[in-house]
Amino acid sequence: MKMLFCYDGPIEQDCNGEFYSPALNSAMFQRYKAISDDIRIAIRVRKVKEDYSSRKMAGNYLSKKEYKIIECPNISSVKGIFINKRKAKLILEREIKNIDFLIIRLPSMIGNLAVKTAKKYKKPYLIEMVGCPWDALWNHSLKGKLFAPIMTYITKKEIKNAPYVLYVTKDFLQKRYPTNGKSIGCSDVVLNDIDEKNLEIRKDRFKRNKENSIKIIATTAAVDVKYKGQKYVLKAIKRLMNDGKMFEYWLIGDGDNSYLKKYVKKYKLEKQVKFLGPLPHNEVFEKLDNVDIYIQPSKQEGLPRALIEAMSRALLCIGSRTGGIPELLEKKFIFNKGSSKQLAKILKKIDTEDMIEQSLKNFEKSKDYAKNKLDERRIDFYKNFIREYVDR
Repeated sequence: MKMLFCYDGPIEQDCNGEFYSPALNSAMFQRYKAISDDIRIAIRVRKVKEDYSSRKMAGNYLSKKEYKIIECPNISSVKGIFINKRKAKLILEREIKNIDFLIIRLPSMIGNLAVKTAKKYKKPYLIEMVGCPWDALWNHSLKGKLFAPIMTYITKKEIKNAPYVLYVTKDFLQKRYPTNGKSIGCSDVVLNDIDEKNLEIRKDRFKRNKENSIKIIATTAAVDVKYKGQKYVLKAIKRLMNDGKMFEYWLIGDGDNSYLKKYVKKYKLEKQVKFLGPLPHNEVFEKLDNVDIYIQPSKQEGLPRALIEAMSRALLCIGSRTGGIPELLEKKFIFNKGSSKQLAKILKKIDTEDMIEQSLKNFEKSKDYAKNKLDERRIDFYKNFIREYVDR
Protein backbone atom coordinates (compact mmCIF):
# COMPACT_ATOMS: atom_id res chain seq x y z
CA MET A 1 0.00 0.00 0.00
CA LYS A 2 1.13 3.53 -0.77
CA MET A 3 1.37 5.94 2.14
CA LEU A 4 2.04 9.68 2.22
CA PHE A 5 3.56 11.30 5.32
CA CYS A 6 2.92 15.07 5.48
CA TYR A 7 4.67 17.56 7.76
CA ASP A 8 6.41 20.95 7.63
CA GLY A 9 9.74 19.57 8.85
CA PRO A 10 12.07 20.80 7.53
CA ILE A 11 14.71 18.24 6.65
CA GLU A 12 18.06 19.27 5.19
CA GLN A 13 19.64 18.29 1.88
CA ASP A 14 23.41 18.63 1.69
CA CYS A 15 25.70 19.37 -1.25
CA ASN A 16 25.69 15.66 -2.21
CA GLY A 17 21.89 15.56 -2.48
CA GLU A 18 21.53 13.43 0.67
CA PHE A 19 18.84 14.10 3.29
CA TYR A 20 19.39 14.60 7.02
CA SER A 21 17.32 15.30 10.14
CA PRO A 22 17.93 14.57 13.86
CA ALA A 23 14.35 13.35 14.42
CA LEU A 24 12.83 12.69 10.98
CA ASN A 25 15.37 10.04 10.04
CA SER A 26 15.29 6.52 8.60
CA ALA A 27 15.02 4.96 12.07
CA MET A 28 11.87 6.96 12.81
CA PHE A 29 10.21 6.16 9.46
CA GLN A 30 10.94 2.46 9.98
CA ARG A 31 7.80 2.24 12.15
CA TYR A 32 5.53 2.84 9.14
CA LYS A 33 6.85 -0.20 7.30
CA ALA A 34 4.45 -2.29 9.39
CA ILE A 35 1.58 -0.74 7.40
CA SER A 36 3.12 0.31 4.08
CA ASP A 37 5.63 -0.96 1.54
CA ASP A 38 5.74 2.36 -0.35
CA ILE A 39 6.39 5.37 1.92
CA ARG A 40 6.43 8.87 0.46
CA ILE A 41 7.28 11.99 2.47
CA ALA A 42 5.85 15.41 1.59
CA ILE A 43 7.97 17.91 3.50
CA ARG A 44 9.88 21.16 3.28
CA VAL A 45 13.53 20.71 2.30
CA ARG A 46 16.24 23.16 3.33
CA LYS A 47 19.24 22.98 0.99
CA VAL A 48 22.70 23.55 2.48
CA LYS A 49 26.12 23.84 0.84
CA GLU A 50 27.94 21.69 3.41
CA ASP A 51 28.72 17.98 3.25
CA TYR A 52 26.71 16.36 6.07
CA SER A 53 27.92 12.79 5.49
CA SER A 54 29.49 12.68 8.97
CA ARG A 55 25.98 12.92 10.43
CA LYS A 56 25.22 9.38 9.27
CA MET A 57 27.19 8.20 12.30
CA ALA A 58 24.79 10.12 14.57
CA GLY A 59 21.78 8.40 12.96
CA ASN A 60 20.47 11.64 11.43
CA TYR A 61 20.28 10.20 7.91
CA LEU A 62 17.11 9.82 5.80
CA SER A 63 17.64 7.31 3.00
CA LYS A 64 16.26 8.40 -0.37
CA LYS A 65 16.60 4.79 -1.52
CA GLU A 66 14.05 3.66 1.07
CA TYR A 67 11.74 6.68 1.01
CA LYS A 68 10.55 8.97 -1.77
CA ILE A 69 11.03 12.62 -0.73
CA ILE A 70 8.46 15.02 -2.21
CA GLU A 71 9.75 18.54 -1.73
CA CYS A 72 7.08 21.06 -0.71
CA PRO A 73 7.59 24.83 -0.68
CA ASN A 74 7.61 26.81 2.55
CA ILE A 75 4.08 27.84 3.57
CA SER A 76 4.96 28.40 7.23
CA SER A 77 5.17 32.19 6.94
CA VAL A 78 2.85 34.95 5.79
CA LYS A 79 5.01 35.49 2.71
CA GLY A 80 5.16 31.76 2.04
CA ILE A 81 1.38 31.39 2.26
CA PHE A 82 0.79 34.07 -0.38
CA ILE A 83 3.59 32.98 -2.72
CA ASN A 84 3.75 29.20 -2.30
CA LYS A 85 0.35 27.91 -1.14
CA ARG A 86 -0.98 27.24 -4.65
CA LYS A 87 2.19 25.33 -5.60
CA ALA A 88 2.04 23.29 -2.37
CA LYS A 89 -1.63 22.52 -2.99
CA LEU A 90 -0.90 21.23 -6.51
CA ILE A 91 1.95 19.03 -5.24
CA LEU A 92 -0.21 17.53 -2.51
CA GLU A 93 -3.16 16.97 -4.85
CA ARG A 94 -0.94 15.17 -7.34
CA GLU A 95 0.44 12.87 -4.65
CA ILE A 96 -2.74 12.30 -2.66
CA LYS A 97 -4.65 11.18 -5.74
CA ASN A 98 -2.25 8.26 -6.11
CA ILE A 99 -1.86 6.95 -2.56
CA ASP A 100 -3.97 4.73 -0.30
CA PHE A 101 -3.77 6.68 2.96
CA LEU A 102 -1.99 9.49 4.78
CA ILE A 103 -0.17 9.96 8.08
CA ILE A 104 -0.40 13.69 8.79
CA ARG A 105 1.70 15.31 11.49
CA LEU A 106 0.34 18.39 13.25
CA PRO A 107 0.87 21.19 13.98
CA SER A 108 2.06 22.05 10.49
CA MET A 109 0.87 24.14 7.57
CA ILE A 110 1.59 21.35 5.08
CA GLY A 111 -0.33 19.05 7.41
CA ASN A 112 -3.37 21.33 7.48
CA LEU A 113 -3.38 21.55 3.70
CA ALA A 114 -3.00 17.75 3.47
CA VAL A 115 -6.06 17.21 5.71
CA LYS A 116 -8.15 19.44 3.46
CA THR A 117 -6.90 17.68 0.33
CA ALA A 118 -7.41 14.21 1.82
CA LYS A 119 -11.05 15.08 2.54
CA LYS A 120 -11.49 16.40 -1.00
CA TYR A 121 -10.30 13.13 -2.55
CA LYS A 122 -11.85 10.96 0.19
CA LYS A 123 -8.54 9.45 1.26
CA PRO A 124 -8.22 7.94 4.77
CA TYR A 125 -5.89 9.82 7.10
CA LEU A 126 -4.49 9.50 10.61
CA ILE A 127 -3.15 12.51 12.53
CA GLU A 128 -0.10 12.44 14.78
CA MET A 129 -0.33 15.35 17.21
CA VAL A 130 3.24 16.15 18.28
CA GLY A 131 3.13 19.66 19.74
CA CYS A 132 1.07 22.66 20.78
CA PRO A 133 0.78 25.32 18.04
CA TRP A 134 -0.16 27.98 20.59
CA ASP A 135 3.01 27.46 22.64
CA ALA A 136 5.21 27.07 19.56
CA LEU A 137 4.03 30.28 17.87
CA TRP A 138 3.48 32.42 20.96
CA ASN A 139 7.07 31.80 22.07
CA HIS A 140 8.52 32.25 18.60
CA SER A 141 8.20 35.93 17.66
CA LEU A 142 5.85 38.91 17.42
CA LYS A 143 4.51 37.56 14.12
CA GLY A 144 4.07 34.22 15.86
CA LYS A 145 1.92 35.83 18.53
CA LEU A 146 -0.35 37.27 15.84
CA PHE A 147 -0.64 33.93 14.07
CA ALA A 148 -0.97 31.72 17.20
CA PRO A 149 -4.77 32.11 17.66
CA ILE A 150 -5.46 31.31 13.99
CA MET A 151 -3.23 28.22 13.88
CA THR A 152 -4.60 27.00 17.22
CA TYR A 153 -8.20 27.34 16.01
CA ILE A 154 -7.46 25.49 12.74
CA THR A 155 -5.58 22.71 14.55
CA LYS A 156 -8.32 22.24 17.15
CA LYS A 157 -10.89 21.93 14.38
CA GLU A 158 -8.83 19.38 12.42
CA ILE A 159 -8.10 17.30 15.52
CA LYS A 160 -11.71 17.33 16.69
CA ASN A 161 -12.97 15.96 13.37
CA ALA A 162 -10.14 13.50 12.68
CA PRO A 163 -11.05 9.78 12.62
CA TYR A 164 -7.81 8.67 14.32
CA VAL A 165 -5.38 10.77 16.42
CA LEU A 166 -2.11 9.67 17.97
CA TYR A 167 -0.96 12.10 20.69
CA VAL A 168 2.65 12.06 21.93
CA THR A 169 1.55 13.03 25.46
CA LYS A 170 -0.58 11.24 28.05
CA ASP A 171 -2.80 14.21 28.95
CA PHE A 172 -1.51 17.64 27.92
CA LEU A 173 -2.28 17.69 24.19
CA GLN A 174 -5.44 15.62 24.68
CA LYS A 175 -6.90 18.29 26.97
CA ARG A 176 -5.98 21.22 24.73
CA TYR A 177 -6.87 19.54 21.43
CA PRO A 178 -9.60 16.93 22.05
CA THR A 179 -10.92 14.67 19.31
CA ASN A 180 -14.22 12.97 18.59
CA GLY A 181 -12.33 10.19 16.83
CA LYS A 182 -10.35 7.26 18.19
CA SER A 183 -7.16 8.23 19.95
CA ILE A 184 -4.13 6.98 21.82
CA GLY A 185 -1.38 8.58 23.88
CA CYS A 186 1.92 7.18 22.65
CA SER A 187 5.23 9.00 22.87
CA ASP A 188 7.39 9.55 19.80
CA VAL A 189 10.44 8.70 21.91
CA VAL A 190 12.66 5.79 20.89
CA LEU A 191 14.62 4.13 23.72
CA ASN A 192 16.24 1.00 22.36
CA ASP A 193 18.13 -0.03 25.45
CA ILE A 194 17.22 0.65 29.09
CA ASP A 195 19.93 -1.19 30.95
CA GLU A 196 20.09 -1.77 34.72
CA LYS A 197 23.83 -1.06 34.37
CA ASN A 198 22.89 2.61 34.02
CA LEU A 199 21.90 2.64 37.69
CA GLU A 200 25.24 1.12 38.67
CA ILE A 201 27.12 3.73 36.61
CA ARG A 202 25.15 6.45 38.40
CA LYS A 203 25.82 4.94 41.85
CA ASP A 204 29.55 4.87 41.10
CA ARG A 205 29.42 8.56 40.22
CA PHE A 206 27.66 9.34 43.50
CA LYS A 207 30.46 7.59 45.38
CA ARG A 208 33.19 9.51 43.53
CA ASN A 209 31.59 12.93 43.89
CA LYS A 210 31.95 15.03 47.01
CA GLU A 211 28.95 16.88 48.45
CA ASN A 212 30.29 20.35 47.61
CA SER A 213 32.02 19.50 44.30
CA ILE A 214 31.16 21.42 41.13
CA LYS A 215 28.09 19.79 39.56
CA ILE A 216 27.86 19.28 35.81
CA ILE A 217 24.58 20.19 34.10
CA ALA A 218 23.65 19.19 30.55
CA THR A 219 21.00 19.98 27.93
CA THR A 220 20.60 18.10 24.66
CA ALA A 221 18.91 20.32 22.07
CA ALA A 222 19.62 22.37 18.96
CA VAL A 223 21.66 25.40 20.01
CA ASP A 224 20.21 27.72 17.37
CA VAL A 225 16.54 27.29 18.33
CA LYS A 226 15.70 30.00 20.84
CA TYR A 227 12.62 28.33 22.35
CA LYS A 228 14.82 25.46 23.55
CA GLY A 229 15.66 27.82 26.41
CA GLN A 230 19.36 27.20 27.13
CA LYS A 231 19.82 30.91 27.83
CA TYR A 232 17.70 30.53 30.99
CA VAL A 233 20.13 27.92 32.29
CA LEU A 234 23.01 30.33 31.60
CA LYS A 235 21.18 33.06 33.54
CA ALA A 236 20.52 30.67 36.42
CA ILE A 237 24.20 29.64 36.56
CA LYS A 238 25.19 33.31 36.68
CA ARG A 239 22.76 33.92 39.56
CA LEU A 240 24.18 30.97 41.48
CA MET A 241 27.78 31.95 40.74
CA ASN A 242 27.09 35.32 42.37
CA ASP A 243 26.03 33.34 45.46
CA GLY A 244 29.23 31.31 45.40
CA LYS A 245 27.58 28.15 43.99
CA MET A 246 29.43 26.79 40.95
CA PHE A 247 28.12 24.67 38.08
CA GLU A 248 29.50 23.55 34.74
CA TYR A 249 27.14 23.46 31.75
CA TRP A 250 27.45 21.13 28.75
CA LEU A 251 25.37 21.91 25.65
CA ILE A 252 24.97 18.95 23.30
CA GLY A 253 23.35 19.72 19.98
CA ASP A 254 23.66 20.95 16.43
CA GLY A 255 23.31 24.47 15.02
CA ASP A 256 24.90 27.91 15.10
CA ASN A 257 25.76 28.63 18.75
CA SER A 258 26.63 32.33 18.25
CA TYR A 259 23.33 33.43 19.86
CA LEU A 260 24.10 31.54 23.07
CA LYS A 261 27.78 32.49 23.04
CA LYS A 262 26.70 36.13 23.41
CA TYR A 263 25.10 35.22 26.74
CA VAL A 264 28.15 33.20 27.78
CA LYS A 265 30.30 36.28 27.16
CA LYS A 266 27.78 38.64 28.78
CA TYR A 267 27.67 36.59 31.98
CA LYS A 268 31.42 35.78 31.90
CA LEU A 269 30.79 32.02 31.88
CA GLU A 270 33.50 31.02 29.41
CA LYS A 271 35.08 28.64 31.96
CA GLN A 272 31.76 27.12 32.99
CA VAL A 273 30.19 26.41 29.57
CA LYS A 274 31.15 23.78 26.97
CA PHE A 275 29.56 23.51 23.53
CA LEU A 276 29.97 19.85 22.55
CA GLY A 277 28.16 20.03 19.21
CA PRO A 278 26.16 17.16 17.63
CA LEU A 279 27.18 13.70 18.79
CA PRO A 280 26.26 10.12 17.80
CA HIS A 281 23.68 8.64 20.15
CA ASN A 282 26.13 6.36 21.93
CA GLU A 283 28.41 9.33 22.62
CA VAL A 284 25.50 11.39 23.95
CA PHE A 285 24.83 8.64 26.46
CA GLU A 286 28.51 8.48 27.40
CA LYS A 287 28.45 12.22 28.09
CA LEU A 288 25.25 11.94 30.13
CA ASP A 289 26.88 9.28 32.30
CA ASN A 290 29.41 11.92 33.33
CA VAL A 291 26.78 14.55 34.10
CA ASP A 292 25.07 15.17 37.46
CA ILE A 293 21.89 17.03 36.47
CA TYR A 294 19.92 17.21 33.23
CA ILE A 295 17.78 20.29 32.41
CA GLN A 296 15.09 20.61 29.73
CA PRO A 297 14.49 24.40 29.77
CA SER A 298 12.24 24.63 26.68
CA LYS A 299 9.49 27.22 26.24
CA GLN A 300 7.48 24.71 24.21
CA GLU A 301 7.59 20.93 23.78
CA GLY A 302 5.46 17.92 23.02
CA LEU A 303 7.12 15.15 25.02
CA PRO A 304 10.89 15.65 24.75
CA ARG A 305 12.88 12.58 23.80
CA ALA A 306 16.10 14.08 25.18
CA LEU A 307 14.59 14.36 28.66
CA ILE A 308 13.39 10.74 28.69
CA GLU A 309 16.80 9.60 27.44
CA ALA A 310 18.42 11.47 30.33
CA MET A 311 15.99 9.78 32.74
CA SER A 312 17.01 6.40 31.30
CA ARG A 313 20.60 7.21 32.33
CA ALA A 314 19.36 7.55 35.94
CA LEU A 315 19.89 11.31 36.08
CA LEU A 316 18.19 13.82 38.31
CA CYS A 317 16.22 15.93 35.82
CA ILE A 318 14.70 19.40 35.89
CA GLY A 319 12.22 20.72 33.34
CA SER A 320 10.12 23.72 32.46
CA ARG A 321 6.34 23.76 32.85
CA THR A 322 5.37 23.17 29.23
CA GLY A 323 3.94 20.39 27.08
CA GLY A 324 4.29 16.91 28.51
CA ILE A 325 7.29 17.68 30.76
CA PRO A 326 5.16 17.86 33.96
CA GLU A 327 3.91 14.35 33.12
CA LEU A 328 7.45 13.06 33.57
CA LEU A 329 8.95 14.86 36.58
CA GLU A 330 8.05 15.57 40.19
CA LYS A 331 6.52 18.98 40.85
CA LYS A 332 9.49 20.30 42.85
CA PHE A 333 11.76 19.83 39.82
CA ILE A 334 9.52 21.86 37.49
CA PHE A 335 10.01 25.61 36.95
CA ASN A 336 7.92 28.16 35.06
CA LYS A 337 9.20 28.41 31.50
CA GLY A 338 11.53 31.35 31.06
CA SER A 339 12.15 31.76 34.81
CA SER A 340 15.89 31.58 35.50
CA LYS A 341 15.11 32.70 39.06
CA GLN A 342 12.97 29.62 39.78
CA LEU A 343 15.50 27.36 38.08
CA ALA A 344 18.33 28.78 40.19
CA LYS A 345 16.26 28.21 43.32
CA ILE A 346 15.74 24.52 42.42
CA LEU A 347 19.43 24.02 41.63
CA LYS A 348 20.46 25.66 44.88
CA LYS A 349 18.33 23.28 46.98
CA ILE A 350 19.42 20.02 45.33
CA ASP A 351 21.41 17.74 47.64
CA THR A 352 22.85 14.23 47.44
CA GLU A 353 19.65 12.71 48.84
CA ASP A 354 17.62 14.29 46.03
CA MET A 355 20.04 13.01 43.43
CA ILE A 356 19.97 9.43 44.71
CA GLU A 357 16.17 9.39 45.07
CA GLN A 358 15.47 10.94 41.65
CA SER A 359 18.04 8.72 40.01
CA LEU A 360 15.98 5.63 40.80
CA LYS A 361 12.57 7.23 40.17
CA ASN A 362 13.53 8.65 36.78
CA PHE A 363 15.15 5.41 35.68
CA GLU A 364 12.01 3.44 36.53
CA LYS A 365 9.78 6.03 34.83
CA SER A 366 11.84 5.83 31.63
CA LYS A 367 10.91 2.15 31.27
CA ASP A 368 7.42 3.27 30.24
CA TYR A 369 9.06 4.54 27.04
CA ALA A 370 10.95 1.42 26.01
CA LYS A 371 10.89 1.06 22.23
CA ASN A 372 9.34 -2.41 22.18
CA LYS A 373 6.41 -1.30 24.38
CA LEU A 374 5.69 1.86 22.40
CA ASP A 375 6.15 0.20 19.01
CA GLU A 376 3.62 -2.47 19.89
CA ARG A 377 0.98 0.05 21.01
CA ARG A 378 1.64 2.41 18.10
CA ILE A 379 1.57 -0.28 15.42
CA ASP A 380 -1.65 -1.80 16.83
CA PHE A 381 -3.22 1.65 16.55
CA TYR A 382 -2.00 2.06 12.96
CA LYS A 383 -3.29 -1.39 12.02
CA ASN A 384 -6.73 -0.69 13.52
CA PHE A 385 -6.87 2.45 11.38
CA ILE A 386 -5.89 0.45 8.28
CA ARG A 387 -8.53 -2.22 8.96
CA GLU A 388 -11.28 0.30 9.62
CA TYR A 389 -10.63 2.83 6.86
CA VAL A 390 -8.13 1.62 4.27
CA ASP A 391 -8.98 -2.04 3.77
CA ARG A 392 -12.65 -1.14 3.72
